Amino acid sequence: MAVQAPSKAGFDKWQDGINKAVGDSKWNAWDCEIQMAVNEYNRHLSGTAGYMPLDWQFIKAMIWVESGANNSQWNIKPMQIGVPGDPGMTSLLSGNEGGDLIVPPDWKGRLTAGSVRTIPAHNIRAGIGYLLMRMANFEYRSTLDADAKVYEVAVKPGDSLDRIAKAQGSTVDTLKKLNPTAAVLRPGQVLKYQKASVQRVITSWWHISTSLIAQRYNGGGDPNYAKKLDHALSLVRKGKAALCAQ
Repeated sequence: MAVQAPSKAGFDKWQDGINKAVGDSKWNAWDCEIQMAVNEYNRHLSGTAGYMPLDWQFIKAMIWVESGANNSQWNIKPMQIGVPGDPGMTSLLSGNEGGDLIVPPDWKGRLTAGSVRTIPAHNIRAGIGYLLMRMANFEYRSTLDADAKVYEVAVKPGDSLDRIAKAQGSTVDTLKKLNPTAAVLRPGQVLKYQKASVQRVITSWWHISTSLIAQRYNGGGDPNYAKKLDHALSLVRKGKAALCAQ
């Protein structure tokens, strides 16, 4: 009597299913949109704190893991950002975590909670934006305004660097750099200053890897996420991408 092989489950079942994606054109349906979106982000962030261009195939592999062509969300929310219980979309669009520095200018105001949940091209861009936001390191730093002029101000009784900075639209760091000997202020003393403000800036980037995507994008929701992403990425790199207009 033949022994029936045990049915597969979990990762093995998922792996068998996704292996069939190679050569199936419907799994390449978002290739051109992904490439276009990744190019937009790469152009926008080029030269920012040592930014290394994002490989679009990482995003394709993520979409294969997040939804896949057999998933009902494939044609609506392929990157699954904005689904109930997912904080990623709000984190990106709020601007409170650095998303305003990540999203290309042409897409600011166009990406909304409604559009991310209903328009796949927007969902893809929001997913990429959230990924890059989670891969960026931010700090608050004194940043000079576009007006590079150096002004002067006379110290009044009771003044401090902080009070002068707030009154003149500058920062304490800017005052200190322009007046290195002004450790103790005296009424009548003349200080130099430039217009500046404390702003969030990108200072560096994490090196993108499948394990880091699992940690910082998926957040541990799927313990097999990195393993799935590794497998999907290997299939994506072996397969043929859709032909896209340049």
